[in-house]
Amino acid sequence: MSKAIYIATTESNSGKSLISIGLMHMLLGKAAKVGYFRPIINDYPEGEKDNHINTILTYFDIKMDYSETYACTRSEVIQKHNQDRSDEVVDKIIEKYKAIESNFDFILVEGTDFSGEGSIIEWDINVLTAKNLGIPTLIINTGVGKTLEELVDNLYLAYDSFIEKGVEVLMVIANKVQPQNIDLVKQGLFKSLKSNVLIGVIPLNPILGNPTMKEIVNELKGEILFGAQYLNNQVSNFSVGAMQLRNYLTHFKENGLIITPGDRSDIVLGALQANLSSNYPTASGMVLTGGLIPEEPVIKLIEGLSDVVPIVCVKGGTFAVANKIGAIRSKIYAENTQKIETSINDFTQFVPVGDLAERLITFQANGITPRMFQYNLLKRAQKNRKHIVLPEGLDDRVLKAANELANTNAVKLTLLGNPEQIKERAKQLDLKLDYSIISLVDPVNSPQFDEYANTLYQLRKNKNVDLSMARDLMADISYYGTMMVYKGDADGMVSGAIHTTQHTIRPALQFIKTRPDVSIVSSVFFMCLEDRVSVYGDCAINPNPTAEQLSEIAITSAETSLAFDIEPKIAMLSYSSGASGAGEDVDKVREATALVKNKAPHLKIEGPIQYDAAVDKKVGKSKIPDSEVAGEASVFIFPDLNTGNNTYKAVQRETGALAIGPILQGLNKPVNDLSRGSTINDIFNTVIITAIQAQAIVKT
Repeated sequence: MSKAIYIATTESNSGKSLISIGLMHMLLGKAAKVGYFRPIINDYPEGEKDNHINTILTYFDIKMDYSETYACTRSEVIQKHNQDRSDEVVDKIIEKYKAIESNFDFILVEGTDFSGEGSIIEWDINVLTAKNLGIPTLIINTGVGKTLEELVDNLYLAYDSFIEKGVEVLMVIANKVQPQNIDLVKQGLFKSLKSNVLIGVIPLNPILGNPTMKEIVNELKGEILFGAQYLNNQVSNFSVGAMQLRNYLTHFKENGLIITPGDRSDIVLGALQANLSSNYPTASGMVLTGGLIPEEPVIKLIEGLSDVVPIVCVKGGTFAVANKIGAIRSKIYAENTQKIETSINDFTQFVPVGDLAERLITFQANGITPRMFQYNLLKRAQKNRKHIVLPEGLDDRVLKAANELANTNAVKLTLLGNPEQIKERAKQLDLKLDYSIISLVDPVNSPQFDEYANTLYQLRKNKNVDLSMARDLMADISYYGTMMVYKGDADGMVSGAIHTTQHTIRPALQFIKTRPDVSIVSSVFFMCLEDRVSVYGDCAINPNPTAEQLSEIAITSAETSLAFDIEPKIAMLSYSSGASGAGEDVDKVREATALVKNKAPHLKIEGPIQYDAAVDKKVGKSKIPDSEVAGEASVFIFPDLNTGNNTYKAVQRETGALAIGPILQGLNKPVNDLSRGSTINDIFNTVIITAIQAQAIVKT
């Protein structure tokens, strides 16, 4: 079952509150604990809270602190956007969402309101948020002020925007539709949208659109003179009492609001008397303008009445006050049970709630976004901190990455190199390294040097390595760091920022060696594309693998994929798809695919297959129509190093994708190689992945 649903609207005043309330009522009948989350809220003065959050938490008794229910304010989002730091907003939203997810069975996520400064960027933020959280969406639009064509087109365009970004849309709702147009709107939406999209059409309900006396008091900053217990009275209409009483009485309507200057005692008393009379409609309240209060005898008379509608004194002229009241946009608040119950009834009546609940139960997220992938990696590393050694301790990028890693509290680190030189360089870079988390070790002068050299001698003496040679080798940072991993003094190693791949992995191949179930070490890159994370292998180690080796790379890459929560759908890449091609290279891929199916029949695999057929559903269906991998591949196995290395670099450069790796697989303990062009972010991510690999090795 999906863990959440995202409510998105295309404009302000769409009636999103009704949908949220109706959905929350439905969800609480399906799940024991339902949380509520609004990624972005408006800015409020100190001490003031978002009314809608308070309404949901209070009415439905949701056990959450107010601060848990949102991630950012509108001004924070605009500031980050203007500074080109929108990624930080996404990261914070994911962090807050995941905290709620760990405590609740389901989460109702409500998008932005499209009000005020910054509304121009809100649509993209809504799409991006739903995508990164990996949750399905419900889209709302209001019918107020639109033709049938405009309403249908708006909903279709919104639907298409989400679908284009890979976000599943479960339902569209046309809200505030004139009752006589409900069937027309349904027909228009059925024609425009795919048959699997649920449709709801909710009529305009005056009860929800009309303000209460409480809202009027708050908007006008009025003083309540009488009838405070009836502030939830709905105001259906209002009239100004400026004429003589005998004429004004004819303008009374049911649930009407009387607006009159505070010194018009005749209107005040006459209206109160009319409210008690069975011959006149019931009033909702009275607003006295000009900041004037009736004289004391009149006040005394009113005080003696047993039942009085709200009477409120406000500043400002009668005309200005009437205009302000007419402009009030009514909201739903916790104490107004009439509006809440009306919302629930309308939602239940006009939305196919049974079908929606079924869709939520069967929904499966398609893939994982780079931001969520990186967030999950960091959280996994933090749960069980591992010790990673970084041999290139004097490299500026390594030092900066180490500083960021220490701040996350995700790993313990050892930097190799002269401690004084490392400290001096860190000082020059203005880095305040936490040496309680980061250890500095000079290999040659370390207490373990002799022990490590002797261990290397014992391991390699049958390869004509004597003790003197072992000591020389142990002075090398790669050998020393690898020995730390071998001896259990570190859980993993990351190197290669200033050294070759061969220099980094040679020691690992010599004495850490491969797992018993694999014959070769291979590598993968986690390719973090705009809307998904794919696994590319082997792009760094094996120049021209045999069919047997290629099958092993595929199986090991699938294991790596699964270990990092990416469902493996393996594409064995070649220049032809299916049975259409022939030749030595394609035959090798075909043989490797057959070997994988024999060794690991549980894996979803297709090969040989071309790249376009592996990633594009239309192309995949046309070339291999019955394949469960074509168009949906997540693990891409390249036939040789030349193809793999060039492809990953081309994709990285042309799309701006983040390539994390190469991640080595098949070793008994994790050692990973960096590209010499690595960025600080590359080093950070590779260390985190190495730590997670180390966690898995401990488990096994």
